[in-house]
Amino acid sequence: METFKKLLFLLSSREQNQVSMLFLMILVMTLIDVLGIASILPFIAVLTNINLIETNYILSSMFQFSKKFGIENNQQFLFTLGVLVFLLLVSSIIFKALTTYIQVRFVQMREYSISKRLVEGYLHQPYTWFLNQNSADIGKTVLSEVGYIIGNGIRPSIDLVAKSVISISLIVLLIIVDPELAFVVGILLGGAYSLIFYFIHNYLNKIGIERLKNNKLRYLIVNEAFGASKEVKVSGTEQSYINQFSTAAKTLAKTQAYSAVIGLLPRYILEIISFGGILLLMLFVMAQTGSLNNSLPILSLYIFAGYRLMPALQSIYDSLTKIAFISPSLNKLYYDLKQLQPPKKNMNIKLISFNKAITLKNIYYKYPNTTLSSLKNISLNIKAKSTVGIVGTTGSGKTTTVDIILGLLEAQKGTLEVDGKIITQHNTKAWQRSIGYVPQQIFLSDNTISANIAFGVESKYISKENVEKVCKIANLDKFVSNELPNKYETIIGERGVRLSGGQRQRIGIARALYHNPRLLIFDEATNALDEKTEQAVLDAVNNLKKQITMIIITHRFNTLRNCDKIFKINKGEIINEGNLSDFNSIK
Repeated sequence: METFKKLLFLLSSREQNQVSMLFLMILVMTLIDVLGIASILPFIAVLTNINLIETNYILSSMFQFSKKFGIENNQQFLFTLGVLVFLLLVSSIIFKALTTYIQVRFVQMREYSISKRLVEGYLHQPYTWFLNQNSADIGKTVLSEVGYIIGNGIRPSIDLVAKSVISISLIVLLIIVDPELAFVVGILLGGAYSLIFYFIHNYLNKIGIERLKNNKLRYLIVNEAFGASKEVKVSGTEQSYINQFSTAAKTLAKTQAYSAVIGLLPRYILEIISFGGILLLMLFVMAQTGSLNNSLPILSLYIFAGYRLMPALQSIYDSLTKIAFISPSLNKLYYDLKQLQPPKKNMNIKLISFNKAITLKNIYYKYPNTTLSSLKNISLNIKAKSTVGIVGTTGSGKTTTVDIILGLLEAQKGTLEVDGKIITQHNTKAWQRSIGYVPQQIFLSDNTISANIAFGVESKYISKENVEKVCKIANLDKFVSNELPNKYETIIGERGVRLSGGQRQRIGIARALYHNPRLLIFDEATNALDEKTEQAVLDAVNNLKKQITMIIITHRFNTLRNCDKIFKINKGEIINEGNLSDFNSIK
């Protein structure tokens, strides 16, 4: 029952209502199906003994009523009865097809809706949440686990309910016809499936855990091997990654194969029981009725009911095995969705006025699950349209300071103010709209120059004029126009493998400028470049001096020679501030 609650949790309120409507259709489908099967009994009875039309009260009443429609004799009535039985069975099949279509469409659309909720949930998490996550694991959950849970959790659960309703209805029909015989058939078939599932459900859960672990491992290995292809080639570790992937993929395939075999195996065993049971049933009914003719109606009913009942019972068992197998994956997805913070509503996204200064007042910050503070009593003032440098060794706290300014981290103590307005969770998005950010490692997608500069903007909304404008500011326009075959529509390869380090950084600058920011932050953006390339990038930066506010984070003083003011941070504290001449004694 806990598993079904978790599956329902994955659905929105609207989707849960749709499930209720689907179950109502399943009930109607079952009623029509049972009526179709039940109609076999009187038809076969009349077929074997036409005198029943006159001796049986119900059949006699039906015959008298049918005379109003021009049916004059027993043969015509028998033919009409056969047509009605046929139409009832056809109606049952048509409605079943419609219900199945709605069921399949509902299930398939849930892969879209649940994965969308996950992506939306993940992307709206605070920056600190991402610090403790693995991108390959997130990708695996969205692209693999959701589909697997839909196919082996939600679909089997709906099938389980549908087939359970059908099975119960058919068994009730058989009980009405012959209670003793129905009891024997129910115990034999239901008991066999229940006994098998009792012994294997713990094993299914165990191999389900193995499947989840190895699926995660597959994604991690692929992400690592192809993400660091240069290092893999140089170090000659291709075979090591192949072996690791092979082991994980093989284990995954085996667990899924074991689950599939366990789900199918009873079917073949019970087919033998069923065929033998039909022969025993014939002998039993003949012994009770005394002749084949007298036993034919009830035998026909059991054969038609068995035709529906056996697949239904097999489907119930198969659904239960799938649900037991995906239980570990379901628990992981359920936990992820339950822990995700909902998107913040009613957030102010109107641009915040920035004409005077950015001020940090007595900022203290400590990362989650750590004991030492990264920032201690940080206070600084950055005037609008000035260029400010923040310098310090690795781990000094300079990047954490910038993350506070970016609104990615929220200080435990102290405030971030822009023109005297305190930045909080409610107006962070509005403040971030004024910021352009250039990291040390520029993420470039396997797309065009234009698409990478207007990163995240749909292609139909990209402003070519704006792209060319920011490329000129970033000293990128000549390279694009003179050296690239398709200019701004040139595909640059995954992670920009066809570009130099300086070209990648200039794309990063152009991207940061695309939305016309008022503040531009360079987070160690030139640290990985050689001196000549760094100078070319800094020349691009100098094009913006006095036009917008700039913050340059680095551990090299020569990068800061054009800064109006420099702050030096050490062990989370500002230990000095001034212009470059004030730091001449510091090498």
